[in-house]
Amino acid sequence: MNLKMMRGGACLPMLCALGLGLFSACTSEGGSKEAASTPATVAATSLTAAAPDTTTNAVATTAPKDSTATGDSTAAKAPAEVPVKDEAADNPGAILPHKRIVAFYGNPLSKRMGILGEIAPEKMLAKLDSEVKAWNAADPSTPVQPALHLVFVTAQGKPGKGGTYRLRMSDHLADTVIAWAAKRNAIVFLDIQIGQSTVEQELPRLEKYLKLPQVHLGIDPEFAMKNGAIPGRKIGTLDAKEINYATSFLNDIAVKYDLPPKILVVHRFTQRMVTNYKDIQLRPNVQFVMHMDGWGDRVLKKSTYLAYIKREPVQYTGFKIFYHNDTKKPGSKLYTPEGVLALSPKPLYIQYQ
Repeated sequence: MNLKMMRGGACLPMLCALGLGLFSACTSEGGSKEAASTPATVAATSLTAAAPDTTTNAVATTAPKDSTATGDSTAAKAPAEVPVKDEAADNPGAILPHKRIVAFYGNPLSKRMGILGEIAPEKMLAKLDSEVKAWNAADPSTPVQPALHLVFVTAQGKPGKGGTYRLRMSDHLADTVIAWAAKRNAIVFLDIQIGQSTVEQELPRLEKYLKLPQVHLGIDPEFAMKNGAIPGRKIGTLDAKEINYATSFLNDIAVKYDLPPKILVVHRFTQRMVTNYKDIQLRPNVQFVMHMDGWGDRVLKKSTYLAYIKREPVQYTGFKIFYHNDTKKPGSKLYTPEGVLALSPKPLYIQYQ
């Protein structure tokens, strides 16, 4: 894929002390660039700041085809509602499908990685309250579980001391977000952007938090780089084997500490971000969410959801809403809860950035 580096629109911030650029998840305008087989454009601007600030935007020109309108045999066989096989659903404390998760994403050290760090904590939590209220009103049959989704391992534009193009946040940051979440009885997701590291190398450090019943895991394949690739210059990828390590790790933690089912959220907005999806192994103590992570207008986002989430089903589905990027196109409006609920299957994980 030929990616052109541009200035403006988004940024790859710098940490002054470390000289490392941090990346925000998410990034494609609806993820359409692969479906259209057109070059993508990544906006990358370096800022000088004392904390991470970043958003990388991969923009394309056309949307993926609606899976119901293609001649592809897989798409043609896709049911109206993707069947969910979940052994964990009846376990004590299971969240899905009994509740819909509404999460605020970002990093408190950054005003530009997402709503979690964009505004002061109390204002952020009040805004989360308003979104929870809106979703409860839109679908009273499915209570909302609020969540904070922290980018805890961040991709880097430079190799860093370990040469892995990733930066681990401090335990203090995780403790802070967990404390904020407790004020709203919210759960927490710790998200990892592994750069040139591996899932196997990053997860053991998280056990101290994942053994808490309210803490869950997110993985962003966009920044999982292979063959020496550098984050931000191309879109990364994870294979089912790597994802299976994560589901096994979470399942073992749930058993070891006698916990309710753990949730794994995997971000996706292109086909190649997740390979061999049929080989992803579901576990009896893990609930799996494949999350549509692209930005753009509503038509583009719906097309991406159908092409890469519905068409290649795993278990539960997620949908991201960008307060800023989804309205970049003149006349574009944010998806409302009612609009998201019109999708099939109905997402049970909603993330705001």
